[in-house]
Amino acid sequence: MPGSDLFELLDLGGASGARSLCQLAGAAVQSVPGCSAASAVMWAQGEPELAAATHPDLPRLVEVQVQAGRGPAIDALASIGEPVSCPDTLDSERWPQFGAAALLIGVRCVLISAHLARGGGAVTLMLAGTRPRCIDPRQAQMAELLGALGGAVIGAVARYDHARRTASQLQDAADGRAVVDQAKGILMHAFGCSADEALDRLRQVSQRRNIRAVDLAREIVESGVKRSGRAGGSAHLGPATAR
Repeated sequence: MPGSDLFELLDLGGASGARSLCQLAGAAVQSVPGCSAASAVMWAQGEPELAAATHPDLPRLVEVQVQAGRGPAIDALASIGEPVSCPDTLDSERWPQFGAAALLIGVRCVLISAHLARGGGAVTLMLAGTRPRCIDPRQAQMAELLGALGGAVIGAVARYDHARRTASQLQDAADGRAVVDQAKGILMHAFGCSADEALDRLRQVSQRRNIRAVDLAREIVESGVKRSGRAGGSAHLGPATAR
C-alpha cells in the first residue's frame, strides 16, 4: 500500500489542489510495481487546469496530447473509470505523437485512469514505466483506486477552498460595513446630518477622490475626527449637496 503520500493526501487541513495532485502522483509511484514516475492532472472542460508529476519531463506528455487532440489521457477522459494502457510506446500506432514524445523522455509503458472530481472536472493519473510492458494491466485496479481517491480529495479541497474564500469575503464585507457605519456616525455628529446624508457625503467624496467608500471611511475613523471643523479639514467633506 502507498506510504506517507497517501496519508498526507487524506489530510485536508493544509491541502491545496496542487499539493494533493503531487501527493497522488507520489502515492502511485510508491504503490504500483513497475511504475517509475507518475503524473496527476486536474481537467476542466477538456483542458488541463493543474498538474503535478514526480519527474519534470512528464508534463510535456500532457501538452503533446492536448495539441494533437489525441492520446491515452484524452481517451481515458472519454471513458471515465476505464483505464487506458499503452504497453509499449515504441509500437504506439494509435497515438503516434504521444508515442514519439514518450520515447524522447525514456517512457516505454503507460497506464492512465480518469475519474470525476467532486464539484466538477476530472482527474487523470498516468503511471509511466521505463521498460515495455513493465506495468501489469492488472495493476489497473490500484491505479483506479488511487485515481478515485484523488478525485474525491481534490473535489473536497476545491469545496474547502471555496468555503474559506467565501468566509473571508463575508468577513471583509462585515468589517467594511462596520467601518462605514463608524464613519457615518462621525459625520452625523460633525455635520448634524442624517445617516442617509452622511452616506451621500461619503459617496460623493469617494467618487471625487476616486477611492473606495470603505477606504475613505477608514481614513475618517483613523483620523479621530470628532468636530465638524476637523471633519471638514481632515476628510475634505464639505456641506451636503442640495437636493
